[in-house]
Amino acid sequence: MRFLVETSTGEPQARLRLPDRKEGEMFGIAIQLHGGDQIRVSCEDGKERMCRIPGKLKKRVWIREGDIVVIKIWDFQPSKADIVWRYLGMQVERLERQGFLKNLPR
Repeated sequence: MRFLVETSTGEPQARLRLPDRKEGEMFGIAIQLHGGDQIRVSCEDGKERMCRIPGKLKKRVWIREGDIVVIKIWDFQPSKADIVWRYLGMQVERLERQGFLKNLPR
């Protein structure tokens, strides 16, 4: 996946990764760090889930309280999920402008 695409004016613009609803992904906001790879996330469906950072993201992506993330809910335990993506500041602003974060609890 390329992360920079050119707009019609020729300016580079960051490509956004959106949740795949068919795969059980949704937006969430990190509300509490529990140490190690565990984070409590408030999801856009109104539930709080205990999420983990998978091995491929550990030590590469650092998540803080208040970060907007994409989570993938576990099939066998819906109260838990994996974090699959974290958005940076400019990406969050763009998501808000485009209306993707309306359902997220603040």
